[in-house]
Amino acid sequence: MAQDIRALNETVRTESLFTEELLGELGKVIVGQRYLMERLLVGLFADGHLLLEGVPGLAKTLAVHTLSSSIEAKFQRVQFTPDLLPADLVGTLVFNPRTGDFSPRKGPIFTNLLLADEINRAPAKVQSALLEAMQERQVTIGDTTYPLEDPFLVLATQNPIEQEGTYPLPEAQLDRFLLKLRVTYPNREEEKEILERMSGAVIPKVRAIVTPRKIQDVRKLVKDIYMDEKLKGYILDLVLATREPAKAGLKDLAPLIAFGASPRATLALAASSKALAFISRRGYVTPEDVKNIALDVLRHRVILTYEAEAENLTTEDVVKRILDSVEVP
Repeated sequence: MAQDIRALNETVRTESLFTEELLGELGKVIVGQRYLMERLLVGLFADGHLLLEGVPGLAKTLAVHTLSSSIEAKFQRVQFTPDLLPADLVGTLVFNPRTGDFSPRKGPIFTNLLLADEINRAPAKVQSALLEAMQERQVTIGDTTYPLEDPFLVLATQNPIEQEGTYPLPEAQLDRFLLKLRVTYPNREEEKEILERMSGAVIPKVRAIVTPRKIQDVRKLVKDIYMDEKLKGYILDLVLATREPAKAGLKDLAPLIAFGASPRATLALAASSKALAFISRRGYVTPEDVKNIALDVLRHRVILTYEAEAENLTTEDVVKRILDSVEVP
């Protein structure tokens, strides 16, 4: 077993060399935001959709555009608005008067990377149109189901401060996002670099260095990354603590949590930890990998009670308490 892990570790060290080059390309445009760029790669390598939340002007859309430019893949952007229809996203059947038949007209969802900009500005019927695509990687138009291209990744953005004219995402859709990322302000030095870089005559551009086939190969390798049984138990302890906090020694959290994370969270935490290990050029997962990514996996999967809201507690507060309390192997 130890020899197999060493061999896997060497394979990962070799195959993950390109990640630093990829992060370097992203860094040509995105200043700072190392956390955001690494999490974008986690979603890409773990085959999971990402939800980016932050105030306007923090380069959420720019980061997605930059990622798409570094990959030789199709990219589509959809601006979600209150008048958007499901057919505008997935497509519809168009009547041909010459033949008397209906033919499909595919929508922008038929791509590799889909930027759902300001996703919470579209009504529930449009958001629901994404459910089948995000989970089954397919779209149904009329009576026919069409598979989506591989890779297929939804990168959605939303603004947390402007709530007028928005529609909260349903829990079923939130659960389909592998990670929910909180994008924060840059520090003074980073903002000065943004000022100098983006106010110049030439705006930096990135080159495409990754192919869809490479992404598919990386995803297969990420699934093979070694995870010890103790770490699997740690992941289960974290997720179960969101459902039954009293059993985890967190009795005070019991009246604050209405619903805990689903089994999809368990799978997401394992997959994300492996992807993070790959980016760190390791063929095995460490407890730090799990703990570092757990907040991004769980923050949108825990539903709080009215009592928690009355105490001005957020899901992040609750998840951090769990992470601080559950014993790390």
